[in-house]
Amino acid sequence: MRTNTITAVSHIHPLRSRHQIVSPALKVADGAAASVFAAVRQRGPVARDTIASTTKLSIATVNRQVTALLDAGLLRERADLAVSGAIGRPRVPVEINHEPFLTVGVHIGARTTSIVATDLFGRTLDTVETPTPRGTQTAALATLAGSVQRYLSRWHRRQTLWVGVAIGGTVDSALGIVDHPRLGWTQAPVGPVLADALGLPVSVAAHVDAMAGAELLLSGRRQSATSLYVYARETVGYALVIDGRVHSPSSGPGTIANLPANSELLGGTGSLESTVSDEAIVSAARRHGVLTSEASTVAAVVTAARRGNEIAQQLLAERARVLGEAVALLRDLLNPDELVVGGQAFTEYPEALSLVESAFAAKSVLPAREIRVTGFGNRVQEAGAGVVSLGPLYADPLGALRRASRPRATA
Repeated sequence: MRTNTITAVSHIHPLRSRHQIVSPALKVADGAAASVFAAVRQRGPVARDTIASTTKLSIATVNRQVTALLDAGLLRERADLAVSGAIGRPRVPVEINHEPFLTVGVHIGARTTSIVATDLFGRTLDTVETPTPRGTQTAALATLAGSVQRYLSRWHRRQTLWVGVAIGGTVDSALGIVDHPRLGWTQAPVGPVLADALGLPVSVAAHVDAMAGAELLLSGRRQSATSLYVYARETVGYALVIDGRVHSPSSGPGTIANLPANSELLGGTGSLESTVSDEAIVSAARRHGVLTSEASTVAAVVTAARRGNEIAQQLLAERARVLGEAVALLRDLLNPDELVVGGQAFTEYPEALSLVESAFAAKSVLPAREIRVTGFGNRVQEAGAGVVSLGPLYADPLGALRRASRPRATA
């Protein structure tokens, strides 16, 4: 098996350069240009001396970086906001020049794929959803690339800088290759196919890592030294953020899908994912007569609960209990400084959040710890995909712009 893996990688590796596959940058960067760009993004319009104070860089370094970012078109001056009586360009505030640019994020879910356009602040400009393509992985990737290409044609007045993909399964971010058993994909060249079709740099990340990256880079919150992010929807997963960087092992993220979890009400096989996934909740709702249509989704269970269906309420409450206990197990094992949960299993039915918290508190053996729910709500998947597309720009804005503007290589 190892020989096959090495053969596949050695065959595809030359494509990394030709197709501009770039490992995602899910971290708080500390380079001079990155620090200046972050300060302006978070505080702008802002003067150079304030940038120097915020970043702890010398005013000379700030002036050089601001000039380079202005020349590149990533920043713009706001002379209209200059302090009255101030003399010279260094006193003129600068801000992000976001209108000419965008990045595109693609979240490939087990059932639904989201394509999102994001500006340089990380704000969503537009989102479309489409069923995740089925069939052979070759056909599915070709369909996906066509969908993104058509979507980009809407944005001809802006320069698209980067494409970021967030996806489940095992991701080789260096090569943009994905193994996704649920979709039937093996060594699927997700990054190379998109880069070849679009002529843009592409970064591919595991989707829970991406969502943790969105919390790190886009939430605007002060970050703790260590943070645990737990996700649940159709799948379950976790990510660790350590010292301003999402921990992404080269062999792919660990799994919590098979953590022990038992519920007579929900059923399942005794594992966490088979007990709390959307599919598990829908199946349980059908068994208990809450749903009658095969086409029904978990949203129908939530609707029934809000209309007073007691069994639907019990199912969602039981899901909350199982999730709370699973989060407690992870917290006790890893003991992070901060604990964040996200995904529709937590956010679609906020009425059950108190049950998650009470189950967590009852199960954990460590001192009390607050659970913070993601501020992205049900948009967490698009935020994750968006930050994968923005990460390289935030880490090295000038280098990323040069790379995005590079003439397309040919075989």
